[in-house]
Amino acid sequence: MPFRDRDDAGRRLADALVAHAGEAAVVYALPRGGVPVAAHIAERLKAPLDLVLVRKIGVPYQPELAMGALADGGAPIIVRNEDVIEAAEVTESVFQAVCARERAEIERRRDVYLGGRARPDPAGKLAVVVDDGVATGATTRAALRAVRALHPAKLILAVPVAPTDALEPLRHEADELVCLEHYRDFGAIGFFYENFRQIDDEEVIGILDRFSSRS
Repeated sequence: MPFRDRDDAGRRLADALVAHAGEAAVVYALPRGGVPVAAHIAERLKAPLDLVLVRKIGVPYQPELAMGALADGGAPIIVRNEDVIEAAEVTESVFQAVCARERAEIERRRDVYLGGRARPDPAGKLAVVVDDGVATGATTRAALRAVRALHPAKLILAVPVAPTDALEPLRHEADELVCLEHYRDFGAIGFFYENFRQIDDEEVIGILDRFSSRS
């Protein structure tokens, strides 16, 4: 397996991004799994760490299959996988009902993770969006669009692993893409980690607290 755990992946991504050390930057993690990965990048770049809150919009009878994704922003950003919606015969009312449920979860996470924290402004700076891997690419596209709307000078996507066929569409969403490993025969992100343990809310909050106290 390419990565021992998310810390290993984060250190290796930080090495790949070291050329950007010294630039004014903000690092954005997709919770929960992207947070420990992003922490190593923020540490190396001496940048603040923030979250981009995104939820998969899963097919009701197969929740792991993404028919789209929803990202938090000034206005919610929705990415639709029209081919999945059509193949799964999902009606628009069902799609919107799942969106509403995931929007409620985003609001819960915003309250739990961010609360009254001051959030960094990436306008005119480098923004680095980080996750522990890419699956279908829907949540990643939504996250990139949400951060792009904040007007960074440059937008980088940094991920340890992704399906080869998911990368090309993402190149059109980011100014630079850093992906350490990609495979045509992919499966699931967890297949590429020796330890792909569950990350809980308390760990996310603890990492954010560590960076907040440094600020």
